[in-house]
Amino acid sequence: MSGIAPRTAAFVVAAFMSTAVLAAIFPSNAIAGEDDAKSLLKAMSDYLAGQKAISFSYDNNLEVVTPDHQKLLLASSGTVEIGRPDKIRVTRKGGFADVAMVFDGKTLTVLGKDANLYATVKAPGTIDQLIDELRDKLHRPLPGADLLLPDVYSTLMTDVTDIKDLGSGVIGGAECDHLAFRAKEVDWQIWIAQGENPYPCRYVITAKDVDQGPQYSIQISDWKTGTAVTAKEYTFDNATGAKEVDLPKLGDIDDLPDHFTMGAAK
Repeated sequence: MSGIAPRTAAFVVAAFMSTAVLAAIFPSNAIAGEDDAKSLLKAMSDYLAGQKAISFSYDNNLEVVTPDHQKLLLASSGTVEIGRPDKIRVTRKGGFADVAMVFDGKTLTVLGKDANLYATVKAPGTIDQLIDELRDKLHRPLPGADLLLPDVYSTLMTDVTDIKDLGSGVIGGAECDHLAFRAKEVDWQIWIAQGENPYPCRYVITAKDVDQGPQYSIQISDWKTGTAVTAKEYTFDNATGAKEVDLPKLGDIDDLPDHFTMGAAK
């Protein structure tokens, strides 16, 4: 290791040894704990499907890669309140935007608090139909949308080719089951709270076909269900006298700010 400082060399050796250990535990031709991992994920999915009212806080991280291969992390936090089948309220505050979104089963309203502008979109239907509409037509996906669908198990297991049960982990003080999955385009991991309320504590997606493998992650806290959920009315209250505009004119309301441009996959 000529030309490498001793501390740097030690780090390289330690990283190599960690990689070697992981390769020994999880050889590329083996699937570890597949049945247990499927059972744990299905139990979480069934538990979520059985909840009519849900609320939680979240911390959201989105990695982006610059043209010169620097990886940057954009962070935001917010809240989600759900009244199934067709009511949802979401807030998100980050370094580029402060946004509130409310859906009453008929109309979606998005408020950009910094500019004090709002837009409304007619979108009659359920929460899962709204998620599809936001993702496919409006290109404004909800945070952790995969975890809000009625059949989380089927959604997440699409195109999965490799499954691992990695044992226990602790997220926000809660002991969790840590599972890892591989699909064609992404790797993803999920930490599920142990016990009678197996809610998702952390969900991480790694894009395999993008340079540097950027990740999206959401960490959940203050989980509540049933009568513990104290949601307000799922209607828009224009308390600040915001001006109505068309949705395309409502700038900087996503995790990725408007002045960032999307690049090609590697």
